[in-house]
Amino acid sequence: MACAIPSMTMAGASRSRRCVASPSGSCEFSKLRRSDFVGGGELCGELESRASRGRSVAVCSLKDLRDRIDTVKNTQKITDAMKLVAAAKVRRAQEAVVNGRPFSEALVQVLYNVNERLQLEDVDTPLTKVRPVKKVALVVVTGDRGLCGGFNNTVLKKAEERMRQLKDTVELTVISIGKKGNAYFTRRPYIPLDKTYQTGSAPTTSEAQAIADELFALFVSEEVDKVELLYTKFVSLIKSEPVIHTLLPLSPQGQVCDINGNCVDADEDEMFRLTTKDGKLTVERDTFKTEVTPFSGVMIFEQEPVQILDALLPLYLNSQLLRALQESVASELASRMNAMNNASENASDLKKSLSITYNRQRQAKITGEILEIVAGATAQV
Repeated sequence: MACAIPSMTMAGASRSRRCVASPSGSCEFSKLRRSDFVGGGELCGELESRASRGRSVAVCSLKDLRDRIDTVKNTQKITDAMKLVAAAKVRRAQEAVVNGRPFSEALVQVLYNVNERLQLEDVDTPLTKVRPVKKVALVVVTGDRGLCGGFNNTVLKKAEERMRQLKDTVELTVISIGKKGNAYFTRRPYIPLDKTYQTGSAPTTSEAQAIADELFALFVSEEVDKVELLYTKFVSLIKSEPVIHTLLPLSPQGQVCDINGNCVDADEDEMFRLTTKDGKLTVERDTFKTEVTPFSGVMIFEQEPVQILDALLPLYLNSQLLRALQESVASELASRMNAMNNASENASDLKKSLSITYNRQRQAKITGEILEIVAGATAQV
């Protein structure tokens, strides 16, 4: 007896083989013939139509088909578990971003206003100093793991596009954060890779500080004239977009702007929470508004302005980098949750298709046996 069995990859793509079950129960490669099916003309016609469209078909025994269904069930259990784990981690990543938002925005406003007040004094303010751009440092933030859809590919394609835009006009150096980006740039010797970093799934202040110190040293020493940060901005559980943020020099009013001067910072934060309703998973959305105290118009410096700037500048770079790393982690987890959800749905569809094929083959086998019994009884009469 023979049947059609498609095979599944993690992404849900279908591929198959062509074989016919031998009497011993193993699969042997052969051509499909309508005579191989007893009472299975409809299934045979379906297989022939698939073959005519250029798709190969796997034809195996009932035992092989049962094993295949069990394999798909186990795969679905794994993808369901990975989806739930990613959903739980997304919640914590969102909380980390929201909790650090007030400090980050208040610090940027204070730092910019301090620089504005010191413009008339003889103080060197490298943070807002705009120089003719001769060399650009591009910081690319990627993930450490796969199985997250097109998350890493989207960031790397954006980085390649930006490098093509810059290579004809200015010099370029790349600083990579994340295992996937590190491996990608290392395998391409034509990309001027300077340093690589790994932060893991929970970025810390100390890790962000190490990267900020390196960027600050490059900018102050005038080795680079501009620092751009490419990361994935978390928009929602089903949407995230790569953003190129001009990290240095500091933008006016402390806004987070892209390379075109457009503000990419959200006025409100949205918190997404997975809950159950009528026995099904649903998503609830809460909106948070970050309240920042207005900057005081009267200010008296107790320390030297240079000391104040030296203290605030590392905090600024650290907060901006930490925030970008946290948003990138949240986007990666959301992409992984969606990818595992799609894989679970594909596994469910494949399991249903295999079950239908199994039942058809079993019915055809039973029908054939009944016909043989009837034929034998008729011959004896």
